[in-house]
Amino acid sequence: MMRKLSELYQNKDEIRVLDDRFIIPGSTFPEIRSDSKKRVNIIALGDVGGTLLMGLRLLGGGQISSIGLCDLNEKTLARYEMEINQILPASGAQDMPPVYIAEDPLDCDILLFCATAGIPPAGQEKTDVRLVQLEANRKIVKIYTDMAKTRGFDGAFYVVSDPVDLLCQAAAEGGISASHVRGFGLGVMYARAAYYAEDREHFLKNGRVFGPHGNHLVVADSVLDYDEAASLLLTKKTITSNLKTRELGFKPYIAPALSSGSLSLLSLLRGEWQYSSLSFGSAFLGVRNRLTPEGREVEDLPLDDRLFERIEAAYADLKGYAFDGQA
Repeated sequence: MMRKLSELYQNKDEIRVLDDRFIIPGSTFPEIRSDSKKRVNIIALGDVGGTLLMGLRLLGGGQISSIGLCDLNEKTLARYEMEINQILPASGAQDMPPVYIAEDPLDCDILLFCATAGIPPAGQEKTDVRLVQLEANRKIVKIYTDMAKTRGFDGAFYVVSDPVDLLCQAAAEGGISASHVRGFGLGVMYARAAYYAEDREHFLKNGRVFGPHGNHLVVADSVLDYDEAASLLLTKKTITSNLKTRELGFKPYIAPALSSGSLSLLSLLRGEWQYSSLSFGSAFLGVRNRLTPEGREVEDLPLDDRLFERIEAAYADLKGYAFDGQA
């Protein structure tokens, strides 16, 4: 008998399981409280935050009413406010969200956390760069979770910084409701897997990615006719793709900022299928999901036992991190 993702969800009473999906009900989720465009604030305008901002300015007019900028560097803020607002077609069409310097980072519907610290220079990595960032980025997350608790922030807290899934858990354990936290890191892994897939069209139709944006990523070449060997090879190529960019002397931030960040966020707000990390109870797990009027809908297809065991192992690894002072 094939198994399903819904088996991993901790509190089964919270979900409604259907044939090929399960629903996490909730009309109070920040993304679906209203049909109006969302006010988005971006925390930190580094490589990822700045690139993500460009994508939202160009493509987000239908879903985003404004984009607020937050950064410690005043010159960076002034530069992005000026330059991004100068992105405009010759027709003068005003269907791009205006960009402004936000005085209050929590005055928004969606807070995009792009702050990061501790990234080693390209060519000087000795381990998984994402885990190197964990301790430093957790401290930055705490600044905003403490602020959110004090202020009673009830908007969405979306994590784009690495390691995405673990920082989501840190945000939830820091006091933000887990139902208001979501991680955007898996979209680029899907895009990278498609890039390396031998049969790209087949993968785009039947392939899937699951789990964390990192070494425990699970790539399936197909959920219909799963090939274990092909999937493990494709997983390895996908996971190490960022290292290939670093070997060229560059930080791999363009594809993550756009595939995991801009494109995934806009797909989410349109109610389209996208990849992001949701709380399964004990940890955040990256899955294919979408928003519906009923709540968050998670794809729940029958999975080959070997594939399910890989996802289960990745989830168990994510649950192994505790944020009470120890990792």
